[in-house]
Amino acid sequence: MKKLLITLGIIVGSIIACTTERTFVTGTWMSPQADLSKNYDNILVAAMTDNIQAKKTVESEIASRLRKDGIMVSESIDVFPPNFTDDDNDKEYMLNKIKDNHADGILTIALIDKDTETRYVPGNYLYHPYPAYPFYGYFWGYYSYWYPQLYDGGYYTEDNIYYIEANLYDVDTGKLLWSAQSKTYNPVELSSFSEEFSEKIVSQLEESHLLDVKTEAPDDFL
Repeated sequence: MKKLLITLGIIVGSIIACTTERTFVTGTWMSPQADLSKNYDNILVAAMTDNIQAKKTVESEIASRLRKDGIMVSESIDVFPPNFTDDDNDKEYMLNKIKDNHADGILTIALIDKDTETRYVPGNYLYHPYPAYPFYGYFWGYYSYWYPQLYDGGYYTEDNIYYIEANLYDVDTGKLLWSAQSKTYNPVELSSFSEEFSEKIVSQLEESHLLDVKTEAPDDFL
């Protein structure tokens, strides 16, 4: 799991021969114990990777999107040192720093899995089965028609798929309130991925009614 979390940073260099990245939210969950009367308006965003560039870009993009809703945001890269670990001393340090920032919620982002799928990209031909075209009825007619086209432009390619999870935790109790899982196909670059991912995740979080969304953010938020 630690290796998967760290490899969130490989998105930085993922230049794939595909038109554009695509991010889809595949599922969301909210705790039955979540108090919908408590609207969160001060969020700490934490991307769980040791790749500094990836961490900074993802946290900054999500923070920017949350601020559009009038939410106060702090980024973990500005709060915790780069060598932060998971021992008990750092745990106390972390909790104190979060409280110093007056955060009431923590939004974590983590790469939980990566997969590769191979697919065939057809060449320049259309599918017209028999009896629309009589040559389908005889081997030589079929062979002589399709052979030149089947070898014109078709190729196999690999899709890189990233499975990313976002979790919202309550600062006071430490309990998980809300979670969303997403798939991203063939990210072209970190900045465009972060922008699309942030929009999808924050939009889903808005629908949970856990955020204290304001129609207009104060000028100093933006």
